[in-house]
Amino acid sequence: MNKKQFITAFILLLITAQANASDIYEPIKFSKQEVIFSTSSKKADIINPSPQNNIQGSIFPGGRGPNQLVIYTPAFGERTNTNEFGTEAIVQNNIVTILSGANSFIPANGIVISGHGTSKTWMNTNITIGTKIYIDKETNTVNVYTTSESYMYEAENKISEAKSMMDYYKNKVSNYKTKVPEKHITAAQDYLKKAKKDIEDQDRVKKLTKLAVTEANEAISTVLPNIPEEQKGMWIRPTQTTTSEIISAINTMQDAGINNIFLETFYHGKTIYPSQVMRDYGFISQNEQFASFDPLKVWIKEAHKRDMKVHIWFQSFYVGNVPPDKNSRSILAVHPEWGNKTRSDYQNSAPTSSRSEHNGYFLDPANPEVKDFLLKLLSEIICNYKPDGINLDYIRYPQAVSKNEAGSWGYTEYARKDFSEIYKTDPITINIKDESWKNWEEYRREQITNFVAKVGTLGRNNNVYITAVIFPDIESALNTKQQDWRTWSKRDFIDGFTPLFLTYDPKTVSEMMKEIMKNKSGKTEIHAGIFVTFMGGSNEDLVRQIHETRKLKANGVILFDYAHTTPKYTKTLKESAFNNQNYQEKKEEEKQPIKNKKSFWKFWKKN
Repeated sequence: MNKKQFITAFILLLITAQANASDIYEPIKFSKQEVIFSTSSKKADIINPSPQNNIQGSIFPGGRGPNQLVIYTPAFGERTNTNEFGTEAIVQNNIVTILSGANSFIPANGIVISGHGTSKTWMNTNITIGTKIYIDKETNTVNVYTTSESYMYEAENKISEAKSMMDYYKNKVSNYKTKVPEKHITAAQDYLKKAKKDIEDQDRVKKLTKLAVTEANEAISTVLPNIPEEQKGMWIRPTQTTTSEIISAINTMQDAGINNIFLETFYHGKTIYPSQVMRDYGFISQNEQFASFDPLKVWIKEAHKRDMKVHIWFQSFYVGNVPPDKNSRSILAVHPEWGNKTRSDYQNSAPTSSRSEHNGYFLDPANPEVKDFLLKLLSEIICNYKPDGINLDYIRYPQAVSKNEAGSWGYTEYARKDFSEIYKTDPITINIKDESWKNWEEYRREQITNFVAKVGTLGRNNNVYITAVIFPDIESALNTKQQDWRTWSKRDFIDGFTPLFLTYDPKTVSEMMKEIMKNKSGKTEIHAGIFVTFMGGSNEDLVRQIHETRKLKANGVILFDYAHTTPKYTKTLKESAFNNQNYQEKKEEEKQPIKNKKSFWKFWKKN
């Protein structure tokens, strides 16, 4: 294809995408026999937000402001770039085909409807898979219709999905049991047949199609086998202040099938344990919530009794959103020069908060005093408590909403002086179009990378497994957070990644996983960070995401987080992916255990 042909094809593609996307403005056509169960309407605040047309959302990812309902079309870009605090519906041909959570892929032949706060609540109440969408072009009002065809569409898709998952494991796992999901699939199919047969009876149709969806959901929720060797982790911010409370929490996680605990140990600039390092620096020696008690010691001791591993979840360069002047012994009150700075605020001596990240404060990764302090903290934890792993979080610069010099961070007095000595220019004078801008980007990325290298060495010297929380989109991680995880992996500084999949759409997770696989070395393991429970996704979403990570050979999953993984989720986990005895026909197994069971984990390692 020559240049002219390429341009012609590209223009045709854009025209087609715009034409398909414009279908949302066409009134919905209902079949004569279609039963409308519910309708609702809400005006969209903005279509394709930008700093120019949506000031309210200008400081937030994706340009979506608080409580806003936003529509994204293909003209916005490939993805919505939103954060995990909303919900999103992908619409194609006037039908909701996927419910996502954040940073959704925008279909070329459709749109994404995105809501935060009250708009998220409205979406969760009124929109489901199969819901029909019509947008009034004059008022930008989103009109939604849930009908009998919506439920049939949803049930049929989920039946097909459950069958596909069953077929996958039939070919991978010996003695894989299908009795339970097959029972639910058969029931769902029967309800659909009856609904289509009795289409004139509206009340009966409504009841039968809802039952079909319920049974299809149960089929998906029970379809996954347990993979014994798979890491099943959970992040937890501890609130337990007694030994008995900690034991209860550990038992709850163990009962849910969790075998790796990611315990938040240094967060908001405080440690949960009494720290001599913090005391020596003049900082608050322990989070006041745990005064006169050492919870870390109990967590590790009790977890190890149950053959569960403990990873120290560590907020590296983030110290919380409480202003430093509220406590004279906070890290940035004692060392305000350690605080990260924006270009626009570089002359202000007070620490700068990140407006797009809950007004949180960050430390300067370029400052060697900061890195020395953090390494001393990690060494103290490793030497005194013998954890199984370290999980580095906030291993990055504060988030820049967009790639431009005004939104960049790192303009501290130390970094400016150090950069000037190396490159003979003050970064304050550099603009994004200057050749020196690349040097400024690389300088900041290397500050993070050098710290990761030192933590990696610390881990190897002490036989401690080192992982890092990363953002899967490598270009976004580089440009808006100066997080160069690709280099960490290729230089073998780290053992594993715990990527944040801030969505409940399995297709998005799959694409993000592929992005990581493409950019990491073979040595770096992946433990998929799943946010379905935090974002309030469905039980089926949780199952789907675990399934997608298995298909791409992840080493396991980590759920975010303990506080949001309620019994409705743990019940599903225990019935399928996290069940140690394979829920399908577990009663029969208790009577006559299966011999020579071949695990899926071993299968794909060999194949």
